[in-house]
Amino acid sequence: MTVSRTIKNQAQTMQGRITQELGRVTRNRRLQRRGRTDRVSGSLNQTLEKAKGAFRRNGSSPR
Repeated sequence: MTVSRTIKNQAQTMQGRITQELGRVTRNRRLQRRGRTDRVSGSLNQTLEKAKGAFRRNGSSPR
């Protein structure tokens, strides 16, 4: 897993949390849903990257 992808996924997760909380404070359900979607998407992408990294041998692709 590369550092840039990790940062990108964590940023998307944090942005989703902020958006979701902003929607909760302003009672805007659409904003809450968008935030929840971003948060879950960032977490899922991060998990997939970790899974990909687990199946790689020493950082190289399988032959």
